[in-house]
Amino acid sequence: MKLVVGLGNPGGKYDGTRHNIGFLVLEELSQRLRAAKPRNVFSGQAAEASLGPERVLLLRPQTYMNRSGASALAAKDFYKMELADVLVVCDDFNLPLGKVRFRAKGSAGGQKGLGDVIRCLGSEDVSRLRIGVGPPPENWGPADFVLAKFTRQEQGVVADIVVRAAEAVEDWIGQGTDHCMNKYN
Repeated sequence: MKLVVGLGNPGGKYDGTRHNIGFLVLEELSQRLRAAKPRNVFSGQAAEASLGPERVLLLRPQTYMNRSGASALAAKDFYKMELADVLVVCDDFNLPLGKVRFRAKGSAGGQKGLGDVIRCLGSEDVSRLRIGVGPPPENWGPADFVLAKFTRQEQGVVADIVVRAAEAVEDWIGQGTDHCMNKYN
């Protein structure tokens, strides 16, 4: 089984924000893979799906971004997964809007949700798909920026990148991180 953890914040107030792009990708994946109805488990919403022979758990932690790690750890431990079977999907304001980047390991790079996942899993050796949400405008703090909604002008790019990121996750499920780094980075 593979675990795909899409990071975001729960609640309607955060719908459409930059920080919730991980949730948007999981919604797209749920439709593409015809996932089961989400269950409230592992301090999150988890939906099971299949892609070819692979079983996949799509997990949206409901613990707020900065506490996402406990949810990811609970799911990983319950299914007795290896770190190689876990992918975290998150926003990155250090990447231009619409750019995706896979990494097999490394630091959180300031992304607090990813940082909490790394801390709880006890290793930086967790694959991640970072989705560029663009840099904060001048006079904006990073926290305010990632909690802001995408502008109307950005909506088309966001819709396209959510589809592209979902395709990338499907490739990761079947081909792994190295393949995806070569194809998408």
